[in-house]
Amino acid sequence: MSTLIADSGSTKTDWALIPSSSLSSLPSQRFSTQGLNPFHQSRKMIRQTLGELSQTISQTGCPPVRKVIFYGSGVRPEMEQTMVEMLSEAFPQAEQVEAHSDLLGAARALCGRNEGIASILGTGANSCLYDGAAIVQNTPALGYILGDEGSGAALGCRFLNALYKGGLSEEIKADFEASTGLTLTDIIDRVYHQPLANRFLASLSEFIHHHLDDEAVRQLVIGNFRDFFRKNILPYRRPDLPVGFVGSIAWHYQRELREAAAAEGFTVDTVLQSPIEGLVKEEKE
Repeated sequence: MSTLIADSGSTKTDWALIPSSSLSSLPSQRFSTQGLNPFHQSRKMIRQTLGELSQTISQTGCPPVRKVIFYGSGVRPEMEQTMVEMLSEAFPQAEQVEAHSDLLGAARALCGRNEGIASILGTGANSCLYDGAAIVQNTPALGYILGDEGSGAALGCRFLNALYKGGLSEEIKADFEASTGLTLTDIIDRVYHQPLANRFLASLSEFIHHHLDDEAVRQLVIGNFRDFFRKNILPYRRPDLPVGFVGSIAWHYQRELREAAAAEGFTVDTVLQSPIEGLVKEEKE
C-alpha cells in the first residue's frame, strides 16, 4: 500500500507516491500533471487528468494507493467534497481521501508544527497566519481579477499595462513583441476571450525575468511584491514573524522579494519552489 500526496497550483500539480513503512526501502516516486482547480476547471477535465494519472501509476507496478492527500488552489471548503469524490473515483482502492487548500499545504510545508506566516506566490497568490496546526487568519486573495497582488498573473498584468502605457522603454516593447510574436490585439484576445487568462499572464514572467537588468522592469517586480506585503501580510499585524514562501514566482525573484519585504518592514524566511518535499517529510513524520 502507498500514500499519494499532491500539491496543485493553477498551472501544475506535483504528485509524490510514498511507499508504506513496511516498504520504506523503496524510494518515493514523483509525477506531474497540469494544475487541477475545481473552481476554474470543469469536472470532466479534472476527471480526465486524474484518470490518466491513475493509469500511469498502475503501470509502474507500485503498491495500490490506499491514502490520498490533495492540496490545491481552488479547493475552498465548499469544493472539498467535490474533489474528494473525484479523487475517490480515480483511486477506488484508497481507504482515506482528503482534499485541502493549497494554502494549508504551504503552511504545513513551511512551518511544520510552528507558528508562522505562510504565503504562495505562483500563478496566483495567497497567504495565512498559521498557529502550527491550523490556519487562524487569511487575507482573501480574491483571484487575479480582483486581487492576487504579488502573483505571476498580477505581475503579467502590471507588465502589460506598463508596456503599452509608456511605463517601459520602446526597446523592451519591441523585444517583447519580436520574441513572443504577440501584438496588442493578440494580448486583448488572450486575456478577454480565451480561457485561463491567469496562466497566460503568469507565463509572461519568463520574459520579465530575462530583463531584470532593466531597472524599470526590476522596479515593476519589486512594486508587485510591495503591494503583496501591504495588502496581504500587513493585516495580520505580526511583523515579529518571518514570512515563508512557496511557488515559482517567489523562487525565481528571491532578490526582489527580499528587497520588497525589507522596504515594508518584513523579513523573508524560507523560500521553496514547491512544497511537495516538505509535505512528504511531514507525512513521513
